[in-house]
Amino acid sequence: MKLSHALRRSGAALAIGAMSLGMVTTVGSGTAAAAASCGGDVSVYGILPDGRLTYTAIAPSTGDRVKTLIGAGLGFTPKAMATLNFNTVLVTSTAGELYRVDIQTNNTSLGIAGVTKIWDGGWTFDKLTYDGAGRLYGTVNGDLHRYIVTEAKPSGPAHIGQHEVIGSGFVLKTLAASGKDRLIASTSDGRLLGYQINGVGDWNGSQLKASGWSAVDSLVSPGGGLYYGRTNGGMYWYHDATPYDGDGSDIAYHTDDPVDASGWTQSLLSAFGGDCSYVTPSSTANGPITRSEVMSRAKNWYDRNVQYSQTLNQAEWVYGPTTDVKYRPDCSGFVSMAWHLQDSLTTWSLPTVSTQISKGDLQPGDILNYKDQHVVLFAGWKDKAAGTFSYYSEGSPSTDMNYGTADIDSGTIDGHAYGNYVALRYNKIV
Repeated sequence: MKLSHALRRSGAALAIGAMSLGMVTTVGSGTAAAAASCGGDVSVYGILPDGRLTYTAIAPSTGDRVKTLIGAGLGFTPKAMATLNFNTVLVTSTAGELYRVDIQTNNTSLGIAGVTKIWDGGWTFDKLTYDGAGRLYGTVNGDLHRYIVTEAKPSGPAHIGQHEVIGSGFVLKTLAASGKDRLIASTSDGRLLGYQINGVGDWNGSQLKASGWSAVDSLVSPGGGLYYGRTNGGMYWYHDATPYDGDGSDIAYHTDDPVDASGWTQSLLSAFGGDCSYVTPSSTANGPITRSEVMSRAKNWYDRNVQYSQTLNQAEWVYGPTTDVKYRPDCSGFVSMAWHLQDSLTTWSLPTVSTQISKGDLQPGDILNYKDQHVVLFAGWKDKAAGTFSYYSEGSPSTDMNYGTADIDSGTIDGHAYGNYVALRYNKIV
């Protein structure tokens, strides 16, 4: 049975009591469903203004808060935090030190097994987040930094290394990791942004929402397309049906059914990024297909570095990630595979299953087609304002599978003049 608003308000009041008294609070279940596969409750750690650690469990399928536990103080003034796993949190101090906080908890209490300084200085990040897959991200002065974490309980530089400055221009109000090398962020002017980080100077950014997120002062994600944003002390939950497509039009809001309408007073919040995962839906040949699945299929050939050929007989063609159809391993055969078509089309016949769009409307999974020569699969905007983007292609016998960047308005795209290409969208992409 769905919780009434009155019970929700009562639950929020209990949350406030739990924050101040260290009580365990349990809230009932609702009926909404979230588009994520989670191994259990979502784990959100926080730090209260007085320095005490908090733990909150949230039911991923309903957005209901299951319990809140309060622990002891950390013994230093925290600045940023990231959750490495269920019982390990990294926290920086205002003095630039990095601490590992080891947590010992059960259903009724939150204990701190130890607070260990693992770095003496230099950790001046204003935001910190961990993607659940070995990547620790931080921002300072608009620069995005990345470290590789190699141990569940890191003890210093030997376990947190390979430091890279990914790039500049990351002037963000909030930051969270939403998957492996995936970030979600909001800005002071209300935009919701998504990023796929590929390496130094190489990322795809997308505007998921143009407005409406300016009041969110903290954002966390356990992965799987689930997002939790705090606004005016209330915690709200959202789920993105296809979280990695660069399009926020399918983000479901639950503003009338928040986790709590108030009571979230923590100065810092952080979710464990490995709680949930997104399972790419499985299409059938010539059937509807999500952008996420198109990109997953494209990356399958890229990871395998499928060799280019236009001379193989059909029996020698190549399967995609599924073994229902073999495809010709050239540029248009690659797109046919990514779109999960029943046949390998050509640059001349791809327009028969797609619709021309403006180049400015390109989204991951669309294509740029030069009918007489070549086709590439659009992977995402690197900087939409500047016209730069990333793409996959089955290039030529000398290069095979490619991942590259180009300018939509100048130069060449995979060796052919930009002006020869037309932007197309598969008619059955969803």
